[in-house]
Amino acid sequence: MTVHRWRSLYPADALGRTLDDFYADAPEGVRVNMVSSLDGAAAFDGRVRPISNPADHHLLRSLRAYCDVLLVGAGTVRAERYGPITLDAELRRYRREQGHPSLPPVAVVTNSGNLDWTSALFTAEGPRPIVVTTSQGAARCGPDAQSVADIVVAGDGDVDPVAMIEGLRDRGLRRVLCEGGPALLSTLVARDLVDDMCFTLSPTLAGPQPISGHITAPPLEVPQTLRLRHVLLEGEHLYMRYQRRHRQGLHSPA
Repeated sequence: MTVHRWRSLYPADALGRTLDDFYADAPEGVRVNMVSSLDGAAAFDGRVRPISNPADHHLLRSLRAYCDVLLVGAGTVRAERYGPITLDAELRRYRREQGHPSLPPVAVVTNSGNLDWTSALFTAEGPRPIVVTTSQGAARCGPDAQSVADIVVAGDGDVDPVAMIEGLRDRGLRRVLCEGGPALLSTLVARDLVDDMCFTLSPTLAGPQPISGHITAPPLEVPQTLRLRHVLLEGEHLYMRYQRRHRQGLHSPA
């Protein structure tokens, strides 16, 4: 078993603390986990792995253990070949001890409802996935889709992020972990829905990368300032966590 040597740069008095101490207090609302290269790329050649490292993968699995549902855009599902979430025995036991199912479901966000219903996400053993789509997208999801996934309608022509989070909350899924991609993250930010940001800075330069996705929400009128919770160092990757200063829960801008 690989031992990752995390060192706390801030706060400086954090000797002996574990990842659970730094991350297990997932808030009700939206937590985002993302990695970026030094020049601002969220992926390389469409994949996160080239700018990530084993410690970052370990953190990713831990964050999944602290959520009620994993939210991800359809483009990222395709690029990263998502399947059902898997966690080791220790993390599954941790979830059960906290009164949660052993594994959280994956919720895929798609405007069109155009997904591969034969992919591992929908056919492999695991929690029943959720598809968040529009009324038009839901109309395209025939019996094949409804036999392998739960459909949540959030909007008409484009997925409404506020309705999306409300729809998940109605299912008792209050701690949402978003793993991207960039278009989904930008939409959540634009609607001021991000409560907790777990940000990994990779010591890499990725160069120009294509940007895909359809951003439909209006931009913020002013930047949202978050509060720094900690800065960890493992190898040459930095792991930072920021949190909303005055979190008011789910809301829609006036």
